[in-house]
Amino acid sequence: MNGFLRRYGLFFLLCLTGFATFFCSYLRIPVLPLYAASLGAGPAQVGIINGAFMLTAGMLSIPGGLLADRLGRRRPAVCGILAIAASSFLITQCATPGQMAAAYLFFGAGLAAFVPSMLSQIADSLPPERLGQAYGWYSTGTYAAMTLGPAAGGYLGKSLGLPHVFYLSAALLLLPALAAGIILPSSPASRKTNPRDLVAASVSLLHNRTLLACLTATLGASICFGAFLSFLPLYAKGKGLDSAQVGLVFAAQALTNVVSRIPVGFVADRTDRSGLVSAGLLCLAVGLSALGGFDSPSALAACAVVLGMGMALSFTAIGALIAEAVSPLRRGLAMGMFNSCVYLGMMGGSLSLGSLIRTIGYPSGFAAGGAAAVVTVLLFFRLMGTRSRQQATGGDFQ
Repeated sequence: MNGFLRRYGLFFLLCLTGFATFFCSYLRIPVLPLYAASLGAGPAQVGIINGAFMLTAGMLSIPGGLLADRLGRRRPAVCGILAIAASSFLITQCATPGQMAAAYLFFGAGLAAFVPSMLSQIADSLPPERLGQAYGWYSTGTYAAMTLGPAAGGYLGKSLGLPHVFYLSAALLLLPALAAGIILPSSPASRKTNPRDLVAASVSLLHNRTLLACLTATLGASICFGAFLSFLPLYAKGKGLDSAQVGLVFAAQALTNVVSRIPVGFVADRTDRSGLVSAGLLCLAVGLSALGGFDSPSALAACAVVLGMGMALSFTAIGALIAEAVSPLRRGLAMGMFNSCVYLGMMGGSLSLGSLIRTIGYPSGFAAGGAAAVVTVLLFFRLMGTRSRQQATGGDFQ
């Protein structure tokens, strides 16, 4: 009984730490564009500021994962939270949009250190048969924070003033940093591993077909989600929707994504997880492709619900598959690769479809993003099928 309470008590604290970190970090999301505009930034410069943190998070997540495997989960997670807090404080000291972009690099670096460490520790804290539930509960907490944080930040920006939101974010982030320093283990199982052996083991992950399939699926899903986040507001504005109606469409996606994760986690522990990944990608394809065919708030919200379900299905199952497919000694690196694919995929979807939409229009551009998700399903099945055939003949891609 005591062991049960310790294990699930730790898991609850991990979920709470993840929620608190993302809630405090995302307080500033709706405030940042307004604060940047007050310093003279236009839409393109606001995009550069946000792109700076996405690019940094994508590029540094793999090194962050390696550090989590080599140094233990505690130090990268704590340092990551402190870097996020530093970025909030530095924003208030900026006088130009360029300085804000430089300060936001700390946000990306902090996420690159924090996320792989936490995702690895979530897998370490529960048995393999409960990995789906583990990622369902944890991602529900983090996505709820990503939804509630901006809502609270917008209110606080109006009532306290824009700079005070950044100060508050920085101060509150010290609490999850303290929690992570207490509850996360300081020493990895691989402390005595020779660095050369660690690098060789890391390179061997490239032969893990399950991991490669999951990373491919992550890229495809993130491309769709990045296109939705970047271009729905512009498309909806062109159809005559106001900002409140656009907000409701986003809320439909976010709410579906959040409330679906726990049930999907239970299903992922009782059925074929690869089937859930494929179903999620197909939902993303359908939801994104259908956006261009509607112009009413209710119809667009329905498309957003399908997109939200696709996110819940695919990402919950992908997290469990990756955690199961790699050893605990390499989970940090694997989760770093996953996190890198999330941010680089979102950025790639925004950049590539942006150029395409300018040429062929929104409906065709959204359909192209959906087609990319369908192609991803085929690649995912091919990689998983290759893995199954190799295992049947006695090979090992692990």
